[in-house]
Amino acid sequence: MELLRLGAVGEERPYVRAADGTVHDLSSITADIDGAFLAADGVARARAALEAGDLPVADVEGLRIGAPIARPGAVVCIGMNYAAHAAESGSEPPKQPIVFFKHPNTVVGPDDDVLVPRGSTKTDWEVELAVIIGKQARYVETDEEALACIAGYAVSNDVSERAFQIEQSGGQWSKGKCCETFNPLGPALVPADEVDPDNLDLKSWVNGEVRQDSNTRDMVFSVAALIRDLSQYMVLSPGDILNTGTPEGVALSGRFPYLAPGDTMELEIQGLGRQQQTLGKA
Repeated sequence: MELLRLGAVGEERPYVRAADGTVHDLSSITADIDGAFLAADGVARARAALEAGDLPVADVEGLRIGAPIARPGAVVCIGMNYAAHAAESGSEPPKQPIVFFKHPNTVVGPDDDVLVPRGSTKTDWEVELAVIIGKQARYVETDEEALACIAGYAVSNDVSERAFQIEQSGGQWSKGKCCETFNPLGPALVPADEVDPDNLDLKSWVNGEVRQDSNTRDMVFSVAALIRDLSQYMVLSPGDILNTGTPEGVALSGRFPYLAPGDTMELEIQGLGRQQQTLGKA
């Protein structure tokens, strides 16, 4: 089962895709897929309605795919969480999770255009496993408790402007992370009980050429460990997004050129779907 939000920007409606590929209208269950829906056991209610045959099949041909979660309260991100990516960045794997934030309004649909910021010289791609929180995480003590706080997973592109992030930031990474359109998300929210976050292949391409090809096994800190750690310092709420870090193969490594208007990014995570963006100008 996959949860989807389809429609024009600002007019997205909730849907669910069944295992047989049919898409069903979810509006009898909820007006949108948001934190309130997830907190009210929305994933289980959607599954029960689908299995009971209570959701009508929908014709969604030609509809834009929106981000699978509406209005996230926070987008929490983890830096250098893959051992090989830390190495290509010239750093040792971190002893503690490196945390930064993206403005929630960076979240756009998985196939929406990404805008190269004005003055940008080093716009970069980052395929990441996104965690969508479904239950409040506050002072979590065990991995089991941490995983129980997750509603589902999605593909995320943590687009970054490295000059803003590193050279012009004074250590404030978020300056290179918060430009408009800098977090394509989706195509779908896949329920947590259908995903093994510790063994997922991640890939990215630029203009059809492979850039990243890794697996979440290379994570320094697992998804459960990240939620446990973060919950000691902040409260994660339903609908929040956690970007869990990117593997090696980004432009920051010096192996590839940075992005320019007209380029195309493609990203894929095993079992979670594929997204594609064209670069435009801000």
